[in-house]
Amino acid sequence: MDIIKNQVWYLKISKLALAFAIIRSKPPGKSCKEYTEHLAKTVSKQDFGWKSKVEVLEAEVLRLRQELLLNKICPRFCLENGKPDASAEILLDQECINPMSYSSQLEDSGCDVSNDYHNVNTSKHWLERVPPLNLCCTGKEESLTAPVQFLQHLLEIRKLSEGGILQADFTQLENDSFTICNSVSQLLDGLTVFYNSPKLPVSNVLTEAVCVLISLITDSKLSNHVLKKCFKKLEEFKKNLIQIILRNSSVNRFQALHAVSNTLVLLGRNNILRNSLISLLLSEVRLFAEQLLQAHQMQAMYDITQYENIFPLCMILEQLLQNETEESNVSSSDYDGEEKIEFLKNLDRIILHLSDEFPLFSLYLWRVSVLLNSAQIQID
Repeated sequence: MDIIKNQVWYLKISKLALAFAIIRSKPPGKSCKEYTEHLAKTVSKQDFGWKSKVEVLEAEVLRLRQELLLNKICPRFCLENGKPDASAEILLDQECINPMSYSSQLEDSGCDVSNDYHNVNTSKHWLERVPPLNLCCTGKEESLTAPVQFLQHLLEIRKLSEGGILQADFTQLENDSFTICNSVSQLLDGLTVFYNSPKLPVSNVLTEAVCVLISLITDSKLSNHVLKKCFKKLEEFKKNLIQIILRNSSVNRFQALHAVSNTLVLLGRNNILRNSLISLLLSEVRLFAEQLLQAHQMQAMYDITQYENIFPLCMILEQLLQNETEESNVSSSDYDGEEKIEFLKNLDRIILHLSDEFPLFSLYLWRVSVLLNSAQIQID
C-alpha cells in the first residue's frame, strides 16, 4: 500500500516539476498553453521519426533472415543470379504457373468480364523476372516487393528441386517459422491495403503478388508449411476481402470488386481454404437474405449498395461449389459444413417471399441451394 502511495506522490511531483519547467522556459510572447502544445508536437514528431527508423530496421532484419533461410534450404541457390542455364529455363517454361483467369471462371454465372484487370497468367520465366532480394518499402506498392521477391525465390527453388536441377531441404521451413509467417503476413497486409483503396488499372505488382500467393497455397509441398503457420492470418485475410466487397460504396466500385472477387475464387483452389471460405460466404449471404426478407415484410428501406454488393459473393460461392479442385480432383459441391444446414433451413420460405420483388437475388439463392442439395444427394 505504501508503494502505491509513493508512486502516486512521485507522479504528482513529476507533473508539478514539469509544469514549473515549462513555465520557466517559456519564450516571451507565448502563453503556457501554446508553448505546451508546441512541445507536444515536437516530441510527437521525434516519436514518429524513431518509429520509422525501427520499421526500416525491422524490415532489414527480416530481409536478412529471408536470405539466410533461402541459403539454408539451398546453399547452391545464388540470390544474385542472372539468367538461368538452359536446363532450368526449359523446366521453368514447362512448369510456368498459369492460374485460371477470373473471366473464364465467372462467364457461366452471367457476369460481364470483358475487362479482366486481374489475369494472373504470365508468360515470363521465374528466374528471368525475379530480381535479387532488396529492401523496397517506401510506398504502398513497394511494400509488397520484399515479401513477393522472397516467396518467388522460394517457389523458384521448389521448381528447380522438383526437376532435379537443385538439391533443397525444405525441412528448414519448420525451423524458422518466424520468417515464413512474417513474409506471408506482409504479403496479405499489402494486398489488403491495395484492395481497401484500389488504384485502377491493377498494377503489375499486385498481379504478381496474387500470383505468388496462389502458387504458394496450391503447391503440394509448400502449402502445408504455409497453412500450418499462417492459417489464422489467411482466414483473417479472407474475412477482410469479403467485408471490402460488402462495404464498398464507391460509384465506380465494380472493377475493384472484380479484382477482390478474383482473389477469393483463386484462394478457393486450396481445399482447406475453400471449405472455410464457403462457410464464410454462406453465412454472409444467409444473413443478408434474412435482413432483406425482414425489411421486405415490414416494408422498410434496405441498403441498395449492399444489395448490389451481395451479388459478387453469390457468384464466388456458386463458382466454388461448381468447380473441382486441381489438387484432389474432388468436387467442391461435396462441401457439407454446418453453415450449409443453416443456409438451407429456411431458404424455401425466403425465396418464396422475395422472388417477386427481388427475382435476380432469389435466382442466385436457388442456384446455390441446388448445388448444395446435389451434394446431399451424392452423399446419400
